[in-house]
Amino acid sequence: MFGASGGIGRALALRLAAQPGFSAVLGYSRSSAVALDLCDESSIEAVAADVQRSPVDLRLLIDATGVLDGDGVVAEKTWRQMDGAAMMRAFVVNAIGPALLMKHFLPLLPRAGRCVFATLSARVGSIGDNRLGGWYSYRASKAALNQIVRTAAIELRRTRPEALCIALHPGTVATPLSARFAKPGLEVQSPEVAALRILAVLNTLTAQSSGEFFDQRGRPIVW
Repeated sequence: MFGASGGIGRALALRLAAQPGFSAVLGYSRSSAVALDLCDESSIEAVAADVQRSPVDLRLLIDATGVLDGDGVVAEKTWRQMDGAAMMRAFVVNAIGPALLMKHFLPLLPRAGRCVFATLSARVGSIGDNRLGGWYSYRASKAALNQIVRTAAIELRRTRPEALCIALHPGTVATPLSARFAKPGLEVQSPEVAALRILAVLNTLTAQSSGEFFDQRGRPIVW
């Protein structure tokens, strides 16, 4: 579990630990014993080395990282608010970091049998679904993430035909990432409900779903 200290990541880790099908759940974040910093590839390499030292059979990897506003990133309402440094930060955390996770962890997946790499994207990263505008950095970085997932899935299929690499929209969740942006009438889930829905979707997907983009109820989202 990447991003295990966040609201969704923590809920997912706890839910997985309670399931009998997993012998161990490993969680990594900036505060874990082996710290994960998506802005530092050497830390990703250190986490990969730590996982390889653990006696686990990797069958499910979930990336629950991301940033919308704050931590050097701005949720822009207009192009006048765009800032180069803030945009670069958004791309590092939301697209480049997850891409480097794929670089170092997809090769660790078993070559036979079902296994999954899932990363939390966002519906607003859909170009076809963009009708409101705004949030330039977040939308663009999540759209980039979706393309990275699609491309990695194609390469993954060549050596691991039963594996999945997918993007998931978790819905609006009551976490610090989305708290400021929840609107009246919008369904806001608890992290625990979001975790249940995410895992339910993952349980239904087959290898034919690899490289696709789904919402929290398993419905495909247009690119």
